[in-house]
Amino acid sequence: MTHWQTTRYLIDLGRPRIMGIVNVAPDSFSGDGQPADLRARVAHCERLIGQGADILDIGGESTRPGSLPVPLAEELARVLPLVRQAVKLGVPVSVDTYKPEVMAAVLDAGADIVNDIWALRRVSATDPALTALGVIARHPACGVCLMHMHGDPRTMQLAPMTGDAVPQVLSFLEHAARTLQVMGVDKNRIVLDPGIGFGKTVAQNFALLARQRELLAAGYPLLAGWSRKSALGAALGDRGQPEERVAASVAAALLAIERGARIVRVHDVAATVQAVKIWLASNYSEPAFRPV
Repeated sequence: MTHWQTTRYLIDLGRPRIMGIVNVAPDSFSGDGQPADLRARVAHCERLIGQGADILDIGGESTRPGSLPVPLAEELARVLPLVRQAVKLGVPVSVDTYKPEVMAAVLDAGADIVNDIWALRRVSATDPALTALGVIARHPACGVCLMHMHGDPRTMQLAPMTGDAVPQVLSFLEHAARTLQVMGVDKNRIVLDPGIGFGKTVAQNFALLARQRELLAAGYPLLAGWSRKSALGAALGDRGQPEERVAASVAAALLAIERGARIVRVHDVAATVQAVKIWLASNYSEPAFRPV
């Protein structure tokens, strides 16, 4: 599959795409939570686009290990005003949420993609008839990213997965994607994310990177989200702040691309864009014939 169908854009995945992270949660693990001022948030989106972001991913709730859920009204207040402005900026807009109500609201506001850590398994807390799966299935064209997570953000690193993570993640994602297709969602709307850092050990995270090509057997494009993750800090043997892991994040993003990922979700857009340009240049092949 070489294109990702979204609400307003058919995204060409013939080359790697950069998804720039826009955190509007004040307690983001990565230290990049945006100020409450809407103009400053829009300016940050514009800055990421200027640096080369192909997609914006707006999130209003931190899902770092140990985090608690954000009330629905608060998440809506954080993301909706920004989504309404971001859809005017000329790039696809993704919203990182698992709440069906938020999905419905941002899609009504023009968002192109729903990026869900729960892979559409959640039901409204107030209306059992409102499900994340149903919201996406009823939408005519939005894109969706289905992520694997073991457990939930509060407990996932207290009791991470056991055994070989690769076949478990592959099986889960295949099932989630099939379920969505059964409900009438075209395959070209679906992207999969192995969920680096979400209920996995450091060794399991790196196994998913080392053997990432095995996940391509599901037949969907992959999104990789290594940016500033704690597994990188563990590999570096340091206790530095997440924002100090730029070089490691870029290296992981390039390895993910080399091993088949079509989208990388990153905080440090400019550095990643530069690295991807070098990677693309190194993969350039001379044409067989030249005009004379």
